[in-house]
Amino acid sequence: MKIEKNDILKALSKVQDPDLKKDLVTLGMIQNLDVAENKISFKVVLTTPACPLKEVIKNNCIEVLEETFGRNIVLDIHMTSNVTSSRANAPLLPQVKNIIAIASGKGGVGKSTTASNLAVALAKMGAKVGLIDADISGPSIPIMFNVEAEQPSVKQVEGKNIIIPIEQYGVKLMSIGFLTPADSAVVWRGPMASSALKQFIGDVEWGDLDYLLIDLPPGTSDIHLTMVQTVPVTGVVIVTTPQKVALGDATKGLTMFRQPQINVPILGVVENMAYFSPEELPENKYYLFGKEGGKRLAERFDVPLLGEIPIVQSIRESGDSGFPAVLKSGITEKAFSALAEAVARQVAIRNAEKNKTEVVQVN
Repeated sequence: MKIEKNDILKALSKVQDPDLKKDLVTLGMIQNLDVAENKISFKVVLTTPACPLKEVIKNNCIEVLEETFGRNIVLDIHMTSNVTSSRANAPLLPQVKNIIAIASGKGGVGKSTTASNLAVALAKMGAKVGLIDADISGPSIPIMFNVEAEQPSVKQVEGKNIIIPIEQYGVKLMSIGFLTPADSAVVWRGPMASSALKQFIGDVEWGDLDYLLIDLPPGTSDIHLTMVQTVPVTGVVIVTTPQKVALGDATKGLTMFRQPQINVPILGVVENMAYFSPEELPENKYYLFGKEGGKRLAERFDVPLLGEIPIVQSIRESGDSGFPAVLKSGITEKAFSALAEAVARQVAIRNAEKNKTEVVQVN
């Protein structure tokens, strides 16, 4: 029996993307289809290299093709990815597919630790990633990436100074910490801090990126408004800890982005310090700060709970040493890798289901 391409596509149209709820053929995910006698080869182009369902989709393709053409066919399925975007033709940073803000209502909840490990986890999975440290008065990214002594270079492009970001662990980085002495306090009024953020966005050579993460300062401030007024933001990740006081502040941070005049999608909630697990007893969980506070917050606002990150001594050590925990094996690596998969998944769903991202107009 001669195998026709149309018959292959008809069979593959039975395979759905579990997140987007449409079949792979309709979504345009089947590419470079080729048939030679009893050998079928093609690419499955996923929406992110961090897709947690990669093997499920591949196995589903194998199953329907063997059901249709028999088990004697030879299958060569190449799983690849092309990160989706809702920022098409964006006037600023057009080569950046997705801009993700990492926010919290209060300080001390591990927002920068989460942002750092999320960025590195996405890069490990094959994505092109950048990270802006937008906490102008308390920059911590240089320490967390062990690049405190680094200074970015500058080049001239059409008479304008363009900053070359520092790159570490596969992530492009920009922070005020690279431009000021490490032991000096940055005492700036709101407009000055906002101007610095605009420079980090518009005057840095970010190049092609799948994800640009912006690590925001705690609370709700000028920096937050400057961000949404400067670039179209794909979505926001809210970081909290389980305690009631942290949840109260996280609620304010979340609802700020949901105000009608801002209306930036919430990708989900991360519960940091969710439980304590000793390194030698990784199966044991001790809920030091309460239990499932992040889950309740996510349920209240009908957004996904993206992950629960445990308290482990190695996370603190990793932050201090500048070697993110996700680069080491163990329960924290698994937690941050799962978080990266969940965030990438929600970005893909958001881009498929919601309107194109727009710059916020706030009067």
